[in-house]
Amino acid sequence: MPFQPITAEKLSDAVVRQVEQLILRGVLRPGEKLPPERDLAERLGVSRPSLRDAISRLQEDGLLSARAGAGVFVAEVLGHAFSPALVALFARHDEAVFDYISFRRDMEGLAAERAAKLGSDTDLAVVSTVFAKMEDAHARKAAEEEAQLDAQFHMAIVEASHNVVMLHMMRSMYALLRGGVFYNRQVMFEQHTSRAALLDQHRAIHDALQARDPAAARAAVEAHLAYVQAALSEQQRARHNETIARQRLDHEQMR
Repeated sequence: MPFQPITAEKLSDAVVRQVEQLILRGVLRPGEKLPPERDLAERLGVSRPSLRDAISRLQEDGLLSARAGAGVFVAEVLGHAFSPALVALFARHDEAVFDYISFRRDMEGLAAERAAKLGSDTDLAVVSTVFAKMEDAHARKAAEEEAQLDAQFHMAIVEASHNVVMLHMMRSMYALLRGGVFYNRQVMFEQHTSRAALLDQHRAIHDALQARDPAAARAAVEAHLAYVQAALSEQQRARHNETIARQRLDHEQMR
């Protein structure tokens, strides 16, 4: 017969499963600190020994890490998405920038399409909240803050697409972007014309999502990243031309 005895689940097993789900779904993020042991045990409704057992197992699995005197944190698992050698290779070659943007255009276009179809009202409220913060940062001319919110806005869309594989893959990509591996996002925001154009593009994405128009949301994302690619290409040409101009100046001054 196919039936098997039913056994009661250990409390620590239930804790492990819940924390795993929260990490998988992107609710708990890499580097995020867990509440103190007493508070967390009370929230979960388990004893502290059961909680310690669960945390120990999650640490063994590489999902949590303990820092002496600081507490327990979600492990920086995204750092292992790319090997250090590959990250260094990306940073040394400009062609990786445009491949990166092309990849983002494909993935984020799909994410926006899915978010418009599958995202809940709460998901879209998160996107709208981040966009409102972008507008505020723009009005205050806080370029660095606006650049950070740009990444949060795009990540909120990926989260609203409800695909956990895409979620973690794109988080690893944004981690490299924040580290300046592909390009310095803040440089684009420091130019007034770029900042205004970028905000308008994000507004178009936002409005298409709120209207639940999948085709318009995808088109708006693709148009935005095409603009980013063109702007970066122009920056590269400007740097190249400036290098040549300096060589000519140095040559003339030495004659």
